[in-house]
Amino acid sequence: MASHFISELLVNGYDVVALVRERSNATSEQRMHEALEEIDARFDSANLKVYSYSLLDKNYALTRQQLKEIFNGEIDFFHFAACLKFKSRDRDVIFETNVNGVENSVQVFKNNASADSRFFLAGTAYSCGKNTDLFKEKFYENTDISAFRNYYEQSKRYAENVIKKYIEEEDLNAHILRLSQVVGDNKTGVITTNYGIFDFIKKLQTFSDKFPNEKIRVKIDPDSTQNLIPVDKVVSYLMKSVQKDELPVIMNFVGRQPMKNRQILSSVCDLLPVEIVPEKELNKKDMSRHEKMIASGMSFGQAYAGIKLKFDTSNLEKYFSPNGNEINRDSLHKMIKYFVEHQRE
Repeated sequence: MASHFISELLVNGYDVVALVRERSNATSEQRMHEALEEIDARFDSANLKVYSYSLLDKNYALTRQQLKEIFNGEIDFFHFAACLKFKSRDRDVIFETNVNGVENSVQVFKNNASADSRFFLAGTAYSCGKNTDLFKEKFYENTDISAFRNYYEQSKRYAENVIKKYIEEEDLNAHILRLSQVVGDNKTGVITTNYGIFDFIKKLQTFSDKFPNEKIRVKIDPDSTQNLIPVDKVVSYLMKSVQKDELPVIMNFVGRQPMKNRQILSSVCDLLPVEIVPEKELNKKDMSRHEKMIASGMSFGQAYAGIKLKFDTSNLEKYFSPNGNEINRDSLHKMIKYFVEHQRE
């Protein structure tokens, strides 16, 4: 998502500074260019500067001169860095990145950015946790893990409240952009992620390659929904955020037409040699060997197989008029088709 946003900024003539972590086999600049090449971005590299940084180190482990160059003038600072792990055993690293990392970013921003600069946190709409009421565009209190499906969701709630603390105590000029499941480009069908529903589809594809033409029951409520938002729509919202002087503190960047699980599974069955039968109530003891194989592979996704989340979009509608370009059956089918075909390459 961040690379799509950077590409659009560059196409529109903005100067972009990207902070990218190095890897043992690639410099920060190499990683940035590879990410842009992956989405077939066309851009003028003269407007792009890349710095290697360390999320948890003081001043990002950057020199005073580097910080001066990065934070020169009035800027919009977007924090996308996040740990996307979900398992309980990863609780410490999840919170270290998603909470401590945000706090450190705010400190770096406050110490170096001008008073008119703005801090944007790319959050998640799933910081709602298990809340079944309308999830409003406001802050919610930190609460116990029992109120969430996993530590990722909880950590993102805590990160929001780090921002809240700095807004209230130190007048931080900040905004929180809560994203639902970001999928592919709604116009082209091109998708480069394998998170969320696509992680499940990947597992089904692996299974169907080994055991074609099987009929498999899965514990999924066919009438529950997934909130999907196209990456090109997210980018349009991000661009509007840059272009507007006045914005609310929190906006829910979510799809306004959630997709039912039965619609998603219908597309999967059309594209893979497998028949998937969703059942709201399905006990493990009643599953076949193959059904247990699928169930074990969707242990994380199971938590999202029976939800119907409701998101407030009052701020989004007031400031952005978010009409059109919603995920529908045809565009989602195109994305799933692209994903399946490219997994086999």
